[in-house]
Amino acid sequence: MDLLDLRHLLDAQSGIVARRQVIEHGGTPLDLRRWLRADRLVEVHKGVYVNHTGPLTWSSRAWAAVQRYWPAALGHDSAVRLAGDVIHVVISDARRVPIAERRVEVHRLQDFDERVRLDRSPPCQRYEDAVLGACSALSRPAALELVSEACRSRRTTPERLRNELAGHPNLRDRAWVKGVLDDAADGVQSVLESVYLRRVERAHGLPQGERQAAEVTKQGGVYRDVRYRAFRVLVELDGRLGHEAFLDRAADLTRDLLAAATGDHVTLRVGWHQSEVDPCATAEALGAVFRRRGWTGRPRRCGVSCRMSVEALSRSMS
Repeated sequence: MDLLDLRHLLDAQSGIVARRQVIEHGGTPLDLRRWLRADRLVEVHKGVYVNHTGPLTWSSRAWAAVQRYWPAALGHDSAVRLAGDVIHVVISDARRVPIAERRVEVHRLQDFDERVRLDRSPPCQRYEDAVLGACSALSRPAALELVSEACRSRRTTPERLRNELAGHPNLRDRAWVKGVLDDAADGVQSVLESVYLRRVERAHGLPQGERQAAEVTKQGGVYRDVRYRAFRVLVELDGRLGHEAFLDRAADLTRDLLAAATGDHVTLRVGWHQSEVDPCATAEALGAVFRRRGWTGRPRRCGVSCRMSVEALSRSMS
């Protein structure tokens, strides 16, 4: 047998082939030894080979990991991002966990056959299932970034993820993961937005704003981070990477000026310090702005250690 007889398989698997596949296609152990001696194949993992001597692409590493633990599929972060230094693979929980290869992490999965797509190239854990699995192993900020990235890619939606969560009653940190999905369903698209929503707006009983509200201006279409339409207040959150670039910062300021010049909205800029370090004072200030603009409600203490001043609470109740 000639290695060229496997070219379609090698092309489909980013240059990777497993020993069992060679045998299934009519090759022999003698063929394998001959190709290895001639450097036409190089061993990546035990029983898994690549058809060149150069560095491996991420796709080749992914295929090699899947073939090493076959039947297996890309899982968790690898199935979501299709990138990363560590390749995550999932196998049936009925199997013993094999010895892990370098830069490969193996996860055992209940109901393996129903939760993976072995017909994909490469085989992958079902997308929503993979997102939830990855979230449960991350910090809240990292999980929110992952969910936001998944939804922005249009591969899923917060609603589909929440529906998927209903079928995972034993998911690690399930209530916490649900909170991340609730934030995403409310339109939150960054970690700072989540912090502002939870620690400033919700915790202090402020009016609920519209997230990522679309608006047409002289600059074209823009998205407001948070809009309180009834009180003509816009809150722009300075914390995402886009706000750090000079041109983006200039565009933000121009947008603020246009909002003031073309309407009666006031734009307030809130950053990490106001949302994370001193959310109570931020809520106090926002409550005062809202009340001057027609809000009849009142901010509330977020807890026994709330730093909102007694004077501010008294004013809001008057």
